[in-house]
Amino acid sequence: MLNYVDNYFFSIPEPEQSCLLYVRSFILNYSKDISEEWKFNTPFYYYKGKWLCYISHSKKNKSIYIGFIKGHLIQHAKLVSEGRKQIKVFRLNANEDIDVKSLKTIMTKVLKLYKI
Repeated sequence: MLNYVDNYFFSIPEPEQSCLLYVRSFILNYSKDISEEWKFNTPFYYYKGKWLCYISHSKKNKSIYIGFIKGHLIQHAKLVSEGRKQIKVFRLNANEDIDVKSLKTIMTKVLKLYKI
């Protein structure tokens, strides 16, 4: 039986579904200390039990992004606040290749914040 998170991902049409599933796998495989939960009607990711990030998808405009909870503490050209005070987002386009190099750099920077 599928859980809420699986249902969320498998209810989204292609090509967004493949993009989201890749990002999900990327985040979960980045560290053994990252876990996934269903919170606020979206997939949420925790690092050692603390909020790390979440994945957001808008069916209306087909936008996808990863929201980093401590994003305001990181500087990276691909992270934007878009008016948010704490969270910065990494935008994705399902019709383009994911900038994995930038995503790895951001994940490394974010995880360093939790190791202090």
